[in-house]
Amino acid sequence: MLRRPEARDRAAFVELLASPEVHTYLGGPRAREELERELPAAPEQWPGSFAVELDGEMIGQILLRRAPAEHRPAAAGRADLGYLFLPRAWGLGYAAEACSAALDWFDGVLPGEPVVLATQTANTASMRLAAKLGFTEVERFRAWDAEQWLGRRPPASPHRDQYGDGESDSGLR
Repeated sequence: MLRRPEARDRAAFVELLASPEVHTYLGGPRAREELERELPAAPEQWPGSFAVELDGEMIGQILLRRAPAEHRPAAAGRADLGYLFLPRAWGLGYAAEACSAALDWFDGVLPGEPVVLATQTANTASMRLAAKLGFTEVERFRAWDAEQWLGRRPPASPHRDQYGDGESDSGLR
């Protein structure tokens, strides 16, 4: 289930951000003590930020946000899909299901917009997931001492929003 992050998810966020396994391809984990000091009691809530819940517990996070201007030109200003899952949830299809649901949400609030995704080419599981979700390669580049892959998912066909006027303000940041 995708839902808004809540205060009860704080321990799972700390675990995600401090996990060496989760951050193998993301520049390394942050120190648990630092996270305990710095993370707010309740996570920031904004459109495009989802907690992934299984059996009442957070197992991952999905983010859809605007890629910053300092990113690759092909990604700058585009919606950027990111995801983190706890190792105990790996290999069970939860990332594919959750990312697909988040992309469906995105298509509903911002129809006609493409989405980008960047990952290290060494992260074969993430590369497989990107292909499964319909991302195709735009470019490869070096960053953070590793080869990176940037993929793009074509925009979904525009359709009417829930109000029938074709207009939507997602607040996506």
